Amino acid sequence: MSNALRERTVLPPADRSGLARFARGLADVEAPSRARLVGRDGSQIEIPDELYGVLGDVVAALAQGLAVSIAPHNTMLTTQEAADLLNISRPTLVRLLTEGEVSYTMRGRHRRVMLHDILDYRERTRRERRHVLDQMASDAEDDNLYDVTAVPARTR
Repeated sequence: MSNALRERTVLPPADRSGLARFARGLADVEAPSRARLVGRDGSQIEIPDELYGVLGDVVAALAQGLAVSIAPHNTMLTTQEAADLLNISRPTLVRLLTEGEVSYTMRGRHRRVMLHDILDYRERTRRERRHVLDQMASDAEDDNLYDVTAVPARTR
């Protein structure tokens, strides 16, 4: 396997001030399609929008002191790879597939899932969870549950 396709984790440097300035500079650029990478010899290459966005995310995370993992993924995943990405069991993923929550294709006897379908499902469920939690908090506030539980009842 080539070096470009290996998984790796990058730790933030001890002095993150340079990264913070770089992150602010990346955020200030209005037209990322004009961004260019300049080599030591002065040669230039345009940075595609997708890569520019990834670079901004990586620099922002490192500037906040977070480590960043870089891992290549196939665009067509096995059920185990998809389950690992969602951090669920393979049988749970298979249930989601058979219930139609995520689309899949059959390759012989094996199910295959497109990476973008898994990422869409993950984002959709995150939005749904966020909405439900917001609704629960709103309902609790409407019912004055925060006032009722502000002082715990004596148990002894």
